[in-house]
Amino acid sequence: MTLAFFVLCGIDLLGALDTNITADERAGYVDWIYGCQHPHGGFRGFTGANLGEERTMDNEYWDPANIAATYFALASLAILGDDLTRVNRAPCLRWLKRLQLSDGTFGEALGSGGEADGGRDMRFCYCAVIIRWILAGETGDEEDIDVDGLVRFIEASQTYEGGFANGPFHEAHAGWTYCAIAALSKLGKLPVPVKRRRPVQLWPSHESVERMLGWLVNLQTSLLQEEDLSMSDTTQAVAQLDIDNGAQLTPVEATQVMSPDDPLTDGVGAEPLYDELQWAGLTGRCNKVADTCYTFWAGGSLSILDSIHLLDQQALRRYLLEKTQHRIGGFGKLPGDAPEA
Repeated sequence: MTLAFFVLCGIDLLGALDTNITADERAGYVDWIYGCQHPHGGFRGFTGANLGEERTMDNEYWDPANIAATYFALASLAILGDDLTRVNRAPCLRWLKRLQLSDGTFGEALGSGGEADGGRDMRFCYCAVIIRWILAGETGDEEDIDVDGLVRFIEASQTYEGGFANGPFHEAHAGWTYCAIAALSKLGKLPVPVKRRRPVQLWPSHESVERMLGWLVNLQTSLLQEEDLSMSDTTQAVAQLDIDNGAQLTPVEATQVMSPDDPLTDGVGAEPLYDELQWAGLTGRCNKVADTCYTFWAGGSLSILDSIHLLDQQALRRYLLEKTQHRIGGFGKLPGDAPEA
């Protein structure tokens, strides 16, 4: 189901869905997705997990719906233009509520005894919110999930840096940050001080929002390969050692050990070093090289916050089109990598 979503989403984003699949193919895709719908609510990952007539009370936990597959199924149906009338909405929402854990997070599936298994993962929290939003709207229904408990968990997962982690006291990560911001947005709990949104005070002050924006923007980097990271570290270390020993650095060397607050110049004091920013991707967390997928996770977060303009979008576009786009089509994780869906 995951692969189906990414393929359909990619074709749709290229504006080629209507011209590259026939009406019969579209109907076939829709029928396949509904063939993965679980009788007790939610969707399976693929039809091969369906036990059919052999399903019993003793073996039903081997044939579960799972939260990620349900999100991808509903999103794929929406992309295909389905009206969702064949979705078992009430059973699905009841199943979703049973997946919620005591700390506000969500399990992945119902296991033996009907208890939620797996989870405590920001990605599952995001999936749950989108499933709820598609099937019940922003206000939910009478059998709603514990929204306040979920929001408390997300709130507790914001780190001192400003990003969000997979849970409290973990490291901030662009993927989990997107899931947190998008979930809060669809719940109407996003405290963003911009004109087009109603500010809702979730964190103690909007200083936390500023830290969030600062952390996201600082994920943009010109380090595109692991070798770039190693060379940067070595250059900095050697230059600092020379300074400690009293050496006089050349103007160009001096720019490599400047304070992050200093303007980026060529050492003569005039022109910025634009060559280094010709390509600038996005990374998922501190001290990592750029990675194609974080263009979505970090860029999507900034877009929800109405702040995508804070990135160097031209350098990011060139990174994608000139560095990670593959000659056979598609995009790879890193420059030179084979394309992935």
